[in-house]
Amino acid sequence: MELDRRRQRTADGGLMARPTHVYTIEYVAMLIGENLELVQEIASNSDNIDYGEMIHAYDGSEEGITTFTDRGIESLKEFLADIRTWDGGVRQFLVDEQCDPARIERIMADEPKS
Repeated sequence: MELDRRRQRTADGGLMARPTHVYTIEYVAMLIGENLELVQEIASNSDNIDYGEMIHAYDGSEEGITTFTDRGIESLKEFLADIRTWDGGVRQFLVDEQCDPARIERIMADEPKS
């Protein structure tokens, strides 16, 4: 998916490059080897990813599609690494996000045992 190649101005008048391509959430999950449902749960709260690095694209469906820039993928990977260090790790994150218990169990079945 190609985005506008024009550049926008920063507050001091300089030019700031815009992303010229994004990756679908399904592709990102496969690319980084993560459970799609876990990535979807993280993406459901835009505060979890750096601002502007996760983009919602309208595709004519009611849901649309979630996409990530290159920096968005890095932000996602950093967030995943971070939650895995929390007390309770991924499971506690999902509980705190009020994730469906059945979904939590599906996600946790894919988590590496430590």
